[in-house]
Amino acid sequence: MNFSSKLIEEAVNAFASLPGIGKKTALRLVLHLVGQEEEVSENFANALVKMRKGIKECTVCHNISDDEICEVCANKSRDHSLVCVVESIRDVMAIEDTGQFRGIYHVLGGVISPIEGVGPADLNITSLIHRVQKGEIKELIMAISPTIEGDTTIFFISKQLADHQVKVSTIARGISFGGELEYADELTLGRSIVSRLPYRVR
Repeated sequence: MNFSSKLIEEAVNAFASLPGIGKKTALRLVLHLVGQEEEVSENFANALVKMRKGIKECTVCHNISDDEICEVCANKSRDHSLVCVVESIRDVMAIEDTGQFRGIYHVLGGVISPIEGVGPADLNITSLIHRVQKGEIKELIMAISPTIEGDTTIFFISKQLADHQVKVSTIARGISFGGELEYADELTLGRSIVSRLPYRVR
């Protein structure tokens, strides 16, 4: 792709570095911004800089937040005895979009995957155990993608909690095995949360 402007080329390369955006799409976005008022581009750039500098990780659940504690964890009207354990921040957003969950969350930051070199120590498992040890949590809903790595992660966490008085359940298998949680439709995902099943360590 040939560019008549080095500035355009650099902007296109910046957009194309984002996941799911190719050079043609990047060029279309850049040319759109070029055709707008300068203020539009400035607001766009400022929003990104402000987000990157100001975004925090919730000290309780590891979700993204504007403050030390995210809005979900700080909401006293939610059921703090019910914790939904998810792989990623995107999963929190997907479940929130269903409108059927009124508990709080814990973001693991991935799943155990020896092939990719991801072990329990690389995830937010220790902080989850500490939350359970405080005795306020009555149930953990393991809303983790139904894959072998996901099942391995659920099994590991359940074994760690075997001596604690906490119920461990999994989302109903309306989510197909091998599927990614964030790509499930809202109705299926919502029903899977509501129809969760007790998890038994075999």
